[in-house]
Amino acid sequence: MMNIKHSYLLILALCFALSSAFAANRPNVILIMTDDQGYGDYSCHGNPLLKTPALDKLHAESIRLTDFHVAPMCTPTRGQLMTGMDAMRNGATAVCQGRSMMGNGIPLMPEYFAEAGYATGHFGKWHLGDSYPHRPQDRGFQETVHHMAWGITSLADHFGNSYWDPWLRHNGTEKQYKGYCTDIFFSEAMTWMKEQKEADKPFFIYLPTNTPHVPNWVDEEYSKPYADVGTYNGVEVPADFYGMIANIDENMGKLDAFLKKEGLKENTLLIYLNDNGSQSKAASEIYNAGMQGFKRGMLDGGHRVASFWRWPNGLKSGKDLNDLTQVQDILPTLAEFCDLPKPSSDVNGTSLAKLFQGKQSKLDDRKIVIQYSNRNTSAVRWDHAIVLWDKWRLVGADTLHNIANDPHQDKNVIKQFPEVAQAMRDHYEQWYAEAKLRFDTPRYITVGSDEERSLTLYANDWQGGYCDNPPNLVAADTMGYWDIDVAEAGTYEFELRRWPEISKLPLSAGLQGEEISASRPFTGFVGERPIHFANIHVAGFQETVVPNKDATHVTFTAKLGAGKTKLSTLFSDIDGNELCSAIYVKVTRR
Repeated sequence: MMNIKHSYLLILALCFALSSAFAANRPNVILIMTDDQGYGDYSCHGNPLLKTPALDKLHAESIRLTDFHVAPMCTPTRGQLMTGMDAMRNGATAVCQGRSMMGNGIPLMPEYFAEAGYATGHFGKWHLGDSYPHRPQDRGFQETVHHMAWGITSLADHFGNSYWDPWLRHNGTEKQYKGYCTDIFFSEAMTWMKEQKEADKPFFIYLPTNTPHVPNWVDEEYSKPYADVGTYNGVEVPADFYGMIANIDENMGKLDAFLKKEGLKENTLLIYLNDNGSQSKAASEIYNAGMQGFKRGMLDGGHRVASFWRWPNGLKSGKDLNDLTQVQDILPTLAEFCDLPKPSSDVNGTSLAKLFQGKQSKLDDRKIVIQYSNRNTSAVRWDHAIVLWDKWRLVGADTLHNIANDPHQDKNVIKQFPEVAQAMRDHYEQWYAEAKLRFDTPRYITVGSDEERSLTLYANDWQGGYCDNPPNLVAADTMGYWDIDVAEAGTYEFELRRWPEISKLPLSAGLQGEEISASRPFTGFVGERPIHFANIHVAGFQETVVPNKDATHVTFTAKLGAGKTKLSTLFSDIDGNELCSAIYVKVTRR
């Protein structure tokens, strides 16, 4: 039986085919989003140290959105980009704890492009789920080269991975690539673009880099010019952070040269943005374009980002648009520019096409809500919530700023403008009442399907404690469960692990940084755990065993019926004291 999402998309495609032939001049689209580069981390925005000549050139050739907003953290921004829906409504509000997955069945940007006849490619970060059916290849991308979870070295990533010669997933199969991660993503994207050109097929590329996110690894040739500066106005220059951006800039120059050489530049719409404020507190102190705050912050420095749009054949370049805009606007805008099926009515964004084309002088009055989770998956009213209205910012329920005359947001003017604050509160309450209902909808990982008979569940996708990083893996002191959808009734095998399978480490073993040279994040952690019992509970089946002393995993076999259920696991010590849940669970339909 066809699921709701596929039925919806088929209807859209049929309507699209009946109403309009494919336009011959539809642009190719390249959507580039960097990870943790802030608004002030560009020389074209006034940074006094950082040199970004290729991005400066793109800035000069683009329409720039100067009041453009995302979420203050990566996953919520990425989910909003892909769905056109607010994070609270699509479900992806946090970086782990089961909240990096969007709701099942929500149509995504690449699916719209694919339905319209575009080739769809993804190269870089995803961070919207690591198990079927939440991976990029499950959600509309025909070609994908990516790492797992939040980045290289994350808990779900290849154990001991590095930014150099990394192991990456190519259409679901792990393989090792040669070179530096950012260089690889750009190179693979250009190779794929050339193939689409030769096939005379329009393409949509999503190229979200994993840099300049921590762990701040980059070749010295990029960081040394900034390391040599030492300090700036008493602040130590973040040389590696700036070096990663310098490397991105170099790749942008190579991409531009490629587009010219291949005759693709004129009819390619290139969009460049960053996913949240700067990850570097030092960088934000050196230069932040007059704003306060950085990544995870609720002030503009945390969520106002760059947004450059260049399309030589379709848009006049070199101008700023100061309207209040958001990342959710990208999908409906691309739908109009690229003659895609009309987006779902659930989309919160608005098309900016007429504004870009000069057919509209100003967007209609709008209020925007940003709400995400930071190690809190309950979506409490006003928790990490901001309301934006023109140049007003209501941060939480009780702090009001006007960035028109207070861009650093130093003054709370709520007492002077109570009617403005109340109007924004009223908007939020109405928005929250509807968004919370959608937020509470579970997101399921499907096990035992014909498409993916065997898969691994990762702790970063469970409902429960925060378990996303190397220190969480080493500590092994957190518990959670997975919401799963058993696709077919049958016999299932569950392999419970504390360490990733490739490590071959026993359940109770510890780890020292020297043991795996490429795994620098583990330095300083030991992590021995006195695991004695292993327990599983799924769909009415429950069993406890005592694993062998040197066992790397514990295997359970259960007969399950089809349908939605919870999968819970537990490791405990000889006295029955709870230690942690299994951090990795491999599920196979036999």
